[in-house]
Amino acid sequence: MTPEELLDELEIVAQDLGVSIRYEKGNFDGGYCILRDERIIVVNKKLNENRKAGVIAQAFGELGIENIYIKPAVRLFIEDELVRTR
Repeated sequence: MTPEELLDELEIVAQDLGVSIRYEKGNFDGGYCILRDERIIVVNKKLNENRKAGVIAQAFGELGIENIYIKPAVRLFIEDELVRTR
């Protein structure tokens, strides 16, 4: 799976969770936040696709993805990313 395809799949998972993903400029990588009762994952749009996917995967660790269907390759990426960052 290419990094672009992985990002597309992660965006679908976010949609299933009811979470918006916003790509913004700034001096940050990104993460999960709640803004005015809206659940958002903010990602620095200047990051490469692999790092963007990693930021989103880490945010899913805070949201909990146990009860939704995720394609096996995407779930494996998320789990690997969570293990790598802990």
